[in-house]
Amino acid sequence: MDKRRVVITGMGAVTPVGNSVEEMWKNIRSGVSGIGEITKVNKDDYPVSVAAEVKDFDPSNYIDRKDARRMDPFVQYAMVASHMAVEDAGLEINESNAERTGVWIGSGIGGMGTYESQFETFQQKGYRRVSPFFIPMMIPDMAAGQVSISLGAKAINSCTVTACSSGANSIGDAFKVIQRGDADVMIAGGTEAPMTKMSFAGFASARAMSLNEDPKTASRPFDKNRDGFVMGEGAGILILESLESAKKRGAKIYGELAGYGSTGDAYHITSPAPEGDGAARAMKQAIEDAGMQPSEIDYMNAHGTSTELNDKYETHAVKTVFQEHANKLAISSTKSMTGHLLGAAGAMEAVISLKAINDSILPPTINYETPDPECDLDYVPNKAREQEVNAVLSNSLGFGGHNATLVFKKYKGE
Repeated sequence: MDKRRVVITGMGAVTPVGNSVEEMWKNIRSGVSGIGEITKVNKDDYPVSVAAEVKDFDPSNYIDRKDARRMDPFVQYAMVASHMAVEDAGLEINESNAERTGVWIGSGIGGMGTYESQFETFQQKGYRRVSPFFIPMMIPDMAAGQVSISLGAKAINSCTVTACSSGANSIGDAFKVIQRGDADVMIAGGTEAPMTKMSFAGFASARAMSLNEDPKTASRPFDKNRDGFVMGEGAGILILESLESAKKRGAKIYGELAGYGSTGDAYHITSPAPEGDGAARAMKQAIEDAGMQPSEIDYMNAHGTSTELNDKYETHAVKTVFQEHANKLAISSTKSMTGHLLGAAGAMEAVISLKAINDSILPPTINYETPDPECDLDYVPNKAREQEVNAVLSNSLGFGGHNATLVFKKYKGE
């Protein structure tokens, strides 16, 4: 059976560098960082002092204020980004297509802020004072659930939880739903709101986060002096649609989702497999799924967390997969500007990948100052570059040994 072609017809984003796709992309291509001092928890309680927080976020254009109070921020971010994406796609969900329109939105940790605040209430005042909305506010699937309810999407409604691969896995899983004919349209992506006391405590205790006190230079992927990731938050949403459905309604097309790879390291709960073995297998799988050769990939949006092992092993994985093409491949980590959005990272980076294709711009890796002999490829240092982009590979690698790779390409008709 021929696999159905899947295109992207709408995009939405809530990020540390802007609360719309256009604002985010303007800042990304200009090398503007969204990282600042932590304001959402007391930074004096931690060795970490910087984060990439969402700023000036107002969900009231899309969510009733009363309803918003019953949603954790990770759900609010997904709701706003999903409504933006549906609007952008010019998609009307009604009786004629609701049962062929689904939702698949991932989150790594869900409503941890809600859990913390309700647990404090329980400790101080007992169970009767815990909100009856506590469980549905907290569980990670509720972003997909609320988006489905709000927009009336009645096909498959799911959520992938694979740590920092959640957003990319959700897009890939939704892609396969359309390919095999189980839906015509999927609202897919990832969302995260980890600016909470215990999130900072856990990651700081694990010594995974940057201790650099200068917000603008703290995230420095592939740089020799990198010292950990910077926590970020937000959501990225794509409207995936069968090519047939998109053409039938005359939708604009941002690009084609051509390949998806997903593998397990089977190695360690937090460390990536040596030499990036799992990442390499995911990349190979995605390129093969797209029916392409490694040499056809023009740009790679790396996972590039700014941690010692991730950046080194991801670089090794690229060399394994791309061989001699590795030295010609443009690579960047936009986490240098956005921080690491955990379960939303791959979804936001999918949006960035599609903008790179549409605008023929390679976004930069900022703060790349001191080359690392272990990371010696072309990371598009510090300044965006104009170049035709026909195909992009985007990586997401998560705790638990989850690896997800997406391949997007320019839409060129039949």
